[in-house]
Amino acid sequence: MKNKKCKYIFVTGGVLSGVGKGITAASIGAILKAKGYRVTMQKCDPYLNVDAGLLNPVEHGECFVTHDGVETDLDLGHYERFLDFETSKYSITLSGSIYKELIERERSGGFHGKTVQLVPHFTGLVCEKIEKASAESDIHIVEIGGTVGDYEGLPFVEAIRLFANKVGRRNCLYVSVVYVPFIHTSNELKTKPAQNALKDLRGFGIIPDVVCVRTEEPCPREICEKIAAFSGISSDAVVNLPDISSVYDVPFNVLKSGVLAILNDFVDDTCEPDMSRWEEFSRRRAKEYAKTVRIGLVAKYVGNDDTYMCVTEALKAAAAWDKVNLDLKWVNAEDVEKNVGLLKGLDGIVVPGGFGTRGVEGKIRAAKYALEYNIPYLGLCLGLQVACIAAARRGGMKDANSEEFGANEKDENNVIYIMEGQKGKESTGGTMRLGDYKAILKPKSRVAKIYQKAAEKDEYVYGTEALKDGGVEVVERHRHRYEVNQKFLDEIRTGGVEVSGLSPDGKLVEFVEAPSCRFFVATQAHPEFKSRPLHPHPLFREFVKAAGNKK
Repeated sequence: MKNKKCKYIFVTGGVLSGVGKGITAASIGAILKAKGYRVTMQKCDPYLNVDAGLLNPVEHGECFVTHDGVETDLDLGHYERFLDFETSKYSITLSGSIYKELIERERSGGFHGKTVQLVPHFTGLVCEKIEKASAESDIHIVEIGGTVGDYEGLPFVEAIRLFANKVGRRNCLYVSVVYVPFIHTSNELKTKPAQNALKDLRGFGIIPDVVCVRTEEPCPREICEKIAAFSGISSDAVVNLPDISSVYDVPFNVLKSGVLAILNDFVDDTCEPDMSRWEEFSRRRAKEYAKTVRIGLVAKYVGNDDTYMCVTEALKAAAAWDKVNLDLKWVNAEDVEKNVGLLKGLDGIVVPGGFGTRGVEGKIRAAKYALEYNIPYLGLCLGLQVACIAAARRGGMKDANSEEFGANEKDENNVIYIMEGQKGKESTGGTMRLGDYKAILKPKSRVAKIYQKAAEKDEYVYGTEALKDGGVEVVERHRHRYEVNQKFLDEIRTGGVEVSGLSPDGKLVEFVEAPSCRFFVATQAHPEFKSRPLHPHPLFREFVKAAGNKK
């Protein structure tokens, strides 16, 4: 399709949110990529937030960061994992950012005195964003957040309707994901909510080409036919996508549903997608192995599995490719403050990112426990900072702390201090060190060997480059504003932890490790953002492997 016009797939949802629009859209993208197309994805979210940086992770799930430093919805993580590509600032469009841009343009005289309205100005800007995001694509998939009928989402629905006039209806495919609940008291599936959702969509001028019916269990074909009959849609275009144990099997569900025939017609190509790599991963993930690794995730945002989605998915992928079962135990960091014995029996400890003082002492105790008992440890962002604090305390600085955790900014024991230029911005959005940053890894360090080994095997380590002096340059994504204070490196080293990676100018600590431990590695970055089910990040692979080599 290199010489053809880009085609667009728009995915909307009805009845209620959270039924799998993002996974369905990503699965369609994975199938089309397996057919050889260049596929990109974008999410249009009706939230009035400008970005996802200030959203509560317990309520909204993790904040995903693109390579160019935009804080986004976790669905972009799904897109990257399923399509194995890097999203960008063009891959997310929130209502807040659209309104902000329109108001700024109006205030600067950009509309030359015209009245600024939802139509055509809001809708026109959305169309511009979609076109920009689809550059260099054969197929561009756009997910509309929320459900059809939500007040704040209506301008986006109108925009994707108008977009077909711009690029031609034949170049647009509309997919609607609806939910059919099972009512236990009457022992029947109810299609009326789905019918009403499709009626609303039709009222806004969009008749979907594909309707994906989400159910808990596989439903009789009559259910799909009933929805088709009452919604004015071809029965062949209504397919059932029941719940399954793993989201990574959804592409196979989509293939079995009959959607492939519609996609083939849309792209005018009947070649079969090459899903062999997906099939291999699915087999590995589902298999029961002789060895099990018990990993403790010492977290502060508990109660919602989405809060550390990328971390847990990276661990699952690493375990599948290392041929071990993963027993993931969520450990509340606040509980570890009171009882470090909760870590007993773990084969490995992961301390992920986070903000604020709550649960921090528990994370410090977890890092200290891993150091003292030689338990494989992987620290991510805050996980590096607490590792340095734990090491400094072991090295004699009993009051070692971080400026973030309530310590006085002039305190001589702040092993972690705020970045230059960040003071006063602690509660503001888009002000941290965000996106891709380079790091130079120390020659012969554990992390240098890990990245070098992965690069030689051609695994997914974008930006890795061997240097002439034996060091390694790597690129990882960041999201933080506090840094290690290098004047305390001696104390940290005395406590058993050494710096193994710095920023290219040598001013910022990017990686640390404990040479005396089987595996004790921490990074100021978020490598989980770059891990893929088909290409797990090498730090996670080596961590899981070390956890499996039990002493």
